[in-house]
Amino acid sequence: METKERKIAVAVDESEESMYALSWFLQNLVPDNNQNTLIFLIYARPSPAIYSPLDAAGYMFSSDVLGTIEKYSMDLADSVMKRAKDVYQNFHNVEIEERVGSGDARDVICGLVDKLGIDVLVMGSHGYGFIQRALLGSVSDHCAKKVKCPVLIVKRPKN
Repeated sequence: METKERKIAVAVDESEESMYALSWFLQNLVPDNNQNTLIFLIYARPSPAIYSPLDAAGYMFSSDVLGTIEKYSMDLADSVMKRAKDVYQNFHNVEIEERVGSGDARDVICGLVDKLGIDVLVMGSHGYGFIQRALLGSVSDHCAKKVKCPVLIVKRPKN
C-alpha cells in the first residue's frame, strides 16, 4: 500500500523566530526516513508600492523609485531564503520547495496553504503579549483561525 505524500509548509520571514521554528521542526519532527514528505518554505514579501493621490506630480513613485523598491523586495526574499537554506542544508533527507508570494503575509500564507493542499503549517511566534497582538495583529493567530489544516506555532526560548 502506497502512503500519501505529506505536504508541510513552514512560514519564514526576516525574524529569528521563524528560523528557530524551521530549525526546531527539522530537528524534532522530520523522521529519518522522510521519503513521503515535501516541505514548502513560504515567504510573503511586501506588496509593491501603489500610486497615491498625494503624488499627483509623479515624483514620489517614479519608475526609478518603484524599480528600487521592487529590487529591495526581491533581495529581501532572496536573503530570507538563503538564511532558511543555511538552516536546512544539513538535513539531507528532506525535499524542500520555496514559494514566495507578494502581499500581506496573512493572505499569502493562508492562500498558499489552501492552494498547495498543505497537511500541516509550521510557524514561529514573536511572543507578543495581548496588547501588542491587539495593536499589531498576529500572523500566526490569523492563520491558525483561517487555514483548514493543523497549525504548529513554535515559540523561541527567551534566553
